[in-house]
This record gives sequence, C-alpha cells and structure tokens, in this order.
Amino acid sequence: MPVMRPQIDPAPFDAIADRYDEIFTSSKVGRAQRASVWKELENAFRPGQCVLEIGCGTGVDACFLAERGVTVFACDKSPRMVAVTTRRVEDGGQSSFVHPHLLAAEDLASLRRGTAFDGAFSNFGVLNCVEDLGGLARNLTGLLRPGATALLCWMGPRCLWEMAWYIAQGKPGKAFRRLRRRGVTARIDDGASVQVNYPSVRSIVRVFQPEFRLKSVKGIGISVPPSYVEPWVHKFPRLLLWGLRADSLMARCPGIRLLADHILLEFERVEA
Repeated sequence: MPVMRPQIDPAPFDAIADRYDEIFTSSKVGRAQRASVWKELENAFRPGQCVLEIGCGTGVDACFLAERGVTVFACDKSPRMVAVTTRRVEDGGQSSFVHPHLLAAEDLASLRRGTAFDGAFSNFGVLNCVEDLGGLARNLTGLLRPGATALLCWMGPRCLWEMAWYIAQGKPGKAFRRLRRRGVTARIDDGASVQVNYPSVRSIVRVFQPEFRLKSVKGIGISVPPSYVEPWVHKFPRLLLWGLRADSLMARCPGIRLLADHILLEFERVEA
C-alpha cells in the first residue's frame, strides 16, 4: 500500500473522537443501525479481499471485516479518529488486516498509484460532508476493479423520525432541515462545526453513473430512531424492539426506505 503524507490539521470530528463510541457506537440505537449495515458488508466482501473504507471513524466497521478475513485500508481526515482506530486495531491484534491512514475523502486521488481495491464502503453519513461528490466518484472509478462493490451509507433528505420528533416539539426548522438545498452547518463540540448536505438517491446515482451501476437501496433506521432519541429508547425499551421488527420488513420497500435516517446504496463498478 502507498504511504500517505501525514495530515496534521485539526478536523471537526477530532472534538468527539474519544467519546464517539460512548455516545453512538455503544448506544442501543447505534448498535441497531450498525447491525443492519453489517449484514450488507458481510454479504458484499469476502475473505482475502482488500477494500477501501472512506471515513473509518473509530475503526469499528474495519475490525468487523477484519474478523472475517477482509483487509481494510481505513482512511479518515480526523487525526484523533485515526488514533482511536489505530489503538483499537493494535489492542485487537488486527494490524495485519486493518491499515489506518490519515486521508480525507476529498484526497482519494493520491491513492491512484497504489493497488486497485476489491471494493469500498463508507458508513453513517461521512459522504454527506463531501462537497464535490463528482470528484469522489471519479476517484473511486480509478481505485476499484471492474465488478467491485461500493457500499455507501448516507443520511437521507427525508427522515420520518426526525420530522415527527421535532414537529412534536414545535421546531419545524429542525424537522425539515435536511431539505435545505445548501445543506446545514452542524455543530459538533467545542465550537467545531461541519457543513452537511443531504442529496437525494436520484442525484447520487446520477453523479456515479455511468461508471457505477446501482444494485440496491436499503433504509437504515426507518422505525429505529436516530441516535438523539436514545434517552427515550432507554425509557421505553419496547420502542427499539418494535423498530427492529418493522425495519426488517420495510428496509427495502420502495418509497418507505427513503424515509430512513440513513440510506445504504450498493453500487457495482462497471467495466469500461
């Protein structure tokens, strides 16, 4: 694998890197939504393959694939996130399978001289923070082998739970914030912020064509609520149980699946 030039600039998600597992990964909502994505990761990638992860966060998904014999080139623009991933990989004895690198999604072009990947994935809205999706698609085209799978999990523009939750609280601005054409500025912590966009599935598919063919669409978190509803999940545990059962039935239903908190798109790299 090529050696990356270290990125030393602070990144917005540095502010929560050390607490991310506590506030999301280990939460009941986080585990429920991630399990739905893991089913698709396990089906898409096989032992012996080498895949690219865009925005590895704390390395949870990379380690999941490593346990199944998949090598992961795990990239993130946050130095703190990469540090947490590196620690997790070393503690878990998975250094031979997971290779953390400090690299932003916008800079994937620097990998083009390296080995072609058997697949790529990105989880939980990392790519909502990428402004130039066309550039990302072009870079992935040069990095993936023909026939390779790209699993990309985005925050959708119409989250049913979010709209209902904030309308009930009398906050229509938050209820429909994902519909803003220019996106929103999300406050993270300690004054850090990031610009977040919510493209439609149709617009994403248009950007990735013709080099990528859409194979499937899956809603992640239709009835399972967003992470900020976690306190209610603890108060009413049956709420999550009901949501899990409902999502298992509706995750691939046309129309309904587009009302999820996240939307998982499966693309195939088309041979030129």
